[in-house]
Amino acid sequence: MKPNVTSFFDNATNTISYVVADPNGNSCAIIDSVLDFDFSSGRTDTAFADKIIGFINEEGLTVEWLLESHVHADHLSAAPYLQERIGGKIAIGENIKLVQDTFGKIFNEGTEFQRDGSQFDLLFKDGDSFHIGQMRGDVIHTPGHTPACLTYVIGDAAFVGDTLFMPDFGTARCDFPGGSSTTMFHSIQKILSLPDDTRIFVGHDYKSPERNEFAWETTVREQKEKNIHIKVGKSKEEFVRMRDERDKKLNMPKLIIPSLQVNMRAGNMPDPDEQGNTYIKVPVNKL
Repeated sequence: MKPNVTSFFDNATNTISYVVADPNGNSCAIIDSVLDFDFSSGRTDTAFADKIIGFINEEGLTVEWLLESHVHADHLSAAPYLQERIGGKIAIGENIKLVQDTFGKIFNEGTEFQRDGSQFDLLFKDGDSFHIGQMRGDVIHTPGHTPACLTYVIGDAAFVGDTLFMPDFGTARCDFPGGSSTTMFHSIQKILSLPDDTRIFVGHDYKSPERNEFAWETTVREQKEKNIHIKVGKSKEEFVRMRDERDKKLNMPKLIIPSLQVNMRAGNMPDPDEQGNTYIKVPVNKL
């Protein structure tokens, strides 16, 4: 089955959110939503999420799922805001528990912060399946960028999050806590074992120097033939060496501190204090 895929590009974070709809009905899922956040002022905004809500309402769609490919480090999820207004179950991979344990310690969250994934409506395991109307989706655990990364295969489309980028940009970093370039290599092989004509939708695009336009759709065949980091013929040793050397030169994402604290809570802000004020912690020399 070929799902209807509508893309929404967030210029502030280079994130692509997707509405994936059953072509034979009105059911849909939203993948990797974005809540606008200005770090300098600490203010949130819902303009980007509201575009998605407008589209959903115009098309008469029913949201069944709010899917997260992983705990994002570069943008805040708008899943709770979307759920409140248009419904859907919030889901992520079961290894969110590992991420919560790791970052619960880094951010000194204390015992009141639950590290069992209970903030989400459903935790997927590798090999699980789900439905969007009459359309089946399958879950592939693809860690490496983070321990909880998933690829959602829905009909002829694979939503790979940050595991793969466009072929001319390569692959995602593996130096976050719990990341592994070796693990990433094996995860990518799972994706490349899908049929060659499988459409791949990536989670971000930053444009390569040779490309003027943003892009986010490719295929398994194109990835195998052209991906500058992982195309056929690249050995695991070559990939790991390249990825590890490259990651040492990368800066932390601008929104990593608020993003992790919010996204490990399924897009919810930390609990407010007695006066109703919400705060984001800034760990010093921890990331």
